[in-house]
Amino acid sequence: MEVPVYLITGFLESGKTTFIRSVMEDPEFAQGERTLLIVCEEGIEEYDHKFLRSANANTDMVIIDEETQLTPAYLQQLQNKYMPERVLIEFNGTWNTAAFLEMKLPSLWLMYQVICQVDASTFDVYLNNMRSIMMEMIKTADTVIFNRCTSETPRNSLRRTIKAVNRPANLVFESEQGVMDEPQDEDLPFDINADIIEICDDDFGLWYMDVSEFPEKYNGRTVRIKGMVYKSTRLPRGYFVPGRIAMVCCANDAQMIGFLCKTDNPSKLKKNSWVMVTAKIQVEESPAYKGKKGPVLYAVDVQPAEKPEEEIAYFS
Repeated sequence: MEVPVYLITGFLESGKTTFIRSVMEDPEFAQGERTLLIVCEEGIEEYDHKFLRSANANTDMVIIDEETQLTPAYLQQLQNKYMPERVLIEFNGTWNTAAFLEMKLPSLWLMYQVICQVDASTFDVYLNNMRSIMMEMIKTADTVIFNRCTSETPRNSLRRTIKAVNRPANLVFESEQGVMDEPQDEDLPFDINADIIEICDDDFGLWYMDVSEFPEKYNGRTVRIKGMVYKSTRLPRGYFVPGRIAMVCCANDAQMIGFLCKTDNPSKLKKNSWVMVTAKIQVEESPAYKGKKGPVLYAVDVQPAEKPEEEIAYFS
């Protein structure tokens, strides 16, 4: 069986240990699987050895002090000795992340996710003084978690900085209490109060997620989006879906996302073509939503469009 490897990067005191402890205490993650925890950097926060030995955690911890110790041969020794079912690596923030990701891992190990922990309160300091190392961690991450966020944290500015170097990265903002922040209207990269809410190509996934979670605030508003035409006999007559392919966590989870759209001439729309749709959103019951209320687009204008530079939609 493949052994999933989770690499957690970030500078000293960025919250890596706290994050790993919370993950290992989560019953949805920790169910007694044999786990190998490789710690490459020891900070103020420590691991509870009694908890690591508990039945739920079932974790062996190995500490590596020098980057030169981290070799394919040594990792294979760890595999042979501990026979883990999964591996968590708390990586040293000053070590070469890209070089490690290029390293040959034991044959069963599969790099499953790279998570970069960032202290939002010190991000600018590290960006100005250790820019190359910070950018390398961000570029190689699947998920970037900004922790210790306050009401003053410039979320939009941080989002633009990350997306400029790593467009597919998922972004998560956590409060000082370690609670995931719900995005506020002012944090969104589009103006929800505009006469026509313009959704850029890169923001389709974020817009879709916000409408799905808070449909009522979009009720009666007009939006302009670009999407791929999805048509099916399962949709009500006169409707199509201007959507995008999205990946929740990996390629196997790819699926079409989008909302029902009513138009006068759906037969003129070619399946899988790209269109720019201007539509009014109404929250109402529909057979497609199995009798429940959901967002339905009423097209005001549908025009052919060029496909976006990045066809995959991301949720941050």
